[in-house]
Amino acid sequence: MRYVLFVWLFRPPGVYRPQGDTWLLAEALRTVRLGARVLDVGTGTGALALTAARSGAGQVIAVDVCAQAVFCARVNAWLRRLPVRVVQSDLVDAVRDEVFDLILANPPYVCSTATDPARPRGPRHAWDGGAGGRVVLDRLCATAPALLAPGGTLLIVQSALSGIDSTVDLLRTAGLRVTVGPRRRQPFGPVMMARARDLEERGLICPEQRYEELAVIRAERQR
Repeated sequence: MRYVLFVWLFRPPGVYRPQGDTWLLAEALRTVRLGARVLDVGTGTGALALTAARSGAGQVIAVDVCAQAVFCARVNAWLRRLPVRVVQSDLVDAVRDEVFDLILANPPYVCSTATDPARPRGPRHAWDGGAGGRVVLDRLCATAPALLAPGGTLLIVQSALSGIDSTVDLLRTAGLRVTVGPRRRQPFGPVMMARARDLEERGLICPEQRYEELAVIRAERQR
């Protein structure tokens, strides 16, 4: 089966731009069985949801808390005539009574600084994961496993700076079989560069380190 991640996408201001973590999650997507039902959590432009639909998924649902992202993903699905249902939802709240064969998630995981506002506003909502980068990750690990069908797979992409081991432990506690990979080292972009000194002071990165390691956590429910 051929997987093609869309390069050109309609993207208004405030909607997360597909980048390194998107490509890494797409790479992991090639290694799993799509199944009948796919959920894309935090869809942004809809890049991964559209890829799943184009690649033969039976039904694809995309969710995002941001109204702009929901509109954006709907436009991109309409432009390509792909049957993706896009729903505004705080994480998986809108689909909590449904089950899926595959769940994809690229949640906000960037560690905020002491000077950042307590509640993300504007574009920050797409990447700000709170002081430890785990505000959304922890909620996702607590809620997504219940939505997996027997034999279903959850793929989450995150930075090592926000605690890969914590994600693995939470998902194993939920009864899932968990592995880590693929991984990729990525140079800091503008958001991370602006936080580099703060990350150094907190001991999260080495002095003058200007890269982070991204990883995809794969969690599977037994049949």
